[in-house]
Amino acid sequence: MKEKNREVISGLLMFLVDILMLLASIGGVVWGIIKTNTEPSPLSIASIIGGAVLFVVWCIFTGGFFTLQPNEAAVLILFGEYKGTVRKPGWHFANPFYTKKKISLRSRNLNGDKLKVNDEAGNPIEIAAVIVWRVENTFEAVFDVENYIDYVKVQSESAIRHIAGMYPYDITDQTHNISLRGSADEVSEALKKELQERLGKAGVIVEEARLSHLAYSPEIAAAMLQRQQASAIIAARQKIVEGAVGMVRMALDKLNEDGIVELDEERKAAMVSNLLVVLCGERSTQPVINTGTLHN
Repeated sequence: MKEKNREVISGLLMFLVDILMLLASIGGVVWGIIKTNTEPSPLSIASIIGGAVLFVVWCIFTGGFFTLQPNEAAVLILFGEYKGTVRKPGWHFANPFYTKKKISLRSRNLNGDKLKVNDEAGNPIEIAAVIVWRVENTFEAVFDVENYIDYVKVQSESAIRHIAGMYPYDITDQTHNISLRGSADEVSEALKKELQERLGKAGVIVEEARLSHLAYSPEIAAAMLQRQQASAIIAARQKIVEGAVGMVRMALDKLNEDGIVELDEERKAAMVSNLLVVLCGERSTQPVINTGTLHN
C-alpha cells in the first residue's frame, strides 16, 4: 500500500452540529424529567433515555475534532487499518474512532556526532556530517519502519562510515582523483545519494548532506602534519628549481645573443652551478668580487 489522500469534514461545520446535539440531549433529559414529575408517560421516560444516550454520543463525537498546522499531516487509522492521510491545514473532523497520528512534513537538521572511522588507506580519521531531510511519504514513515526518526539517525551513521571508507583523506599519489578533504562537493553528493537509497524505504527525502567535521585522529595527527609539511616543501622546492633553470637558460641565451662574453663549456658549467646555488639557496649568498682575469 502507498499513501492515499483522505478528505475530511470541516471542523467548523461539525462544531455547529456538535452544539445542536448537546442542546438536544440536555433538552430531552430536562423535558422528560419535567413531564415525569407532572404526568408520567412512556414518552417522557423515552425522552430521558434518549437524551442520556445522545449525551454519550456527543461525548464520543467530540473526539473527532483535530487541527493541522502548515507542513503537518495526520495519518488516520481505524482499528489497525490505514484509512488515509490528511495534509490540508486547518480545523477538521473525522470519524471519532480514527487514531490520528500527526507527522511533521517540515525540513529537519540532523547534526551527526563525530565518528572515528578508517579512510580508504586505513588511516583513522574523525568525521561528522549535517543532513537536511523531511518526510515525503507518511505511509512508509509510519508503517514500513518502527521509528522513522531513529531509523534516519542509524542509517545516516552507517552511510557516513561507508562513504568515509570509500575515499582517502587526502590525495598522496596519482591513483586517486577524489579525496575527503579536497573534493567536498563530490563527497557530499555521494553521501546524499547513499542516504537517499537507504532512507527511501522510510518515506524520507534527503535535501542536503554536507561534511561538518573532518580531521585525522589525535594519535596520528602529528605524523600526518609532518607528511603534509614535507609534501609542501617538496612541491615548493620543485617550483623553485624549475624557475631557477629557466632563469639560467635565459641568462646564457642573452649573453650568447648579445655577444657580451664567450664562454667555453667548462665556464658555462661553472656559471650554471653558481647561478643555481644563488637562486635555489635558502639563505642569501655573499658576493665574491673577482679582481683578477676571467680565468683566475
